[in-house]
Amino acid sequence: MSVQQQIREQLLAALAPDHLEVANESHMHSVPPNSETHFRVVVVSEVFSGQRQVARHQKIYGLLAAQLEGPVHALALHTYSPVEWQARAGAAPASPDCLGGSAADAQGAD
Repeated sequence: MSVQQQIREQLLAALAPDHLEVANESHMHSVPPNSETHFRVVVVSEVFSGQRQVARHQKIYGLLAAQLEGPVHALALHTYSPVEWQARAGAAPASPDCLGGSAADAQGAD
């Protein structure tokens, strides 16, 4: 099973989300082709009602601990309650372009 699918299944099971997007954005970064290292996750769940962003993110980090210890290098989280999602007209911010920062770039810097 792909890392993307693992993330999706774990979040579906634990959060019963109204809306879930799990996008593999590895291709936007300096990684080998077909990598599964950078993900953007949008989760809308009643579980998040009354919770601060920090608590929401900590919950997801706990759920995805195995992936974060292994293949996942970056996780962009956008977490909303259903009311917040409705107020945003069902849209989350897009991920910014990668600014580089690969290991190869660092080796050439003085």
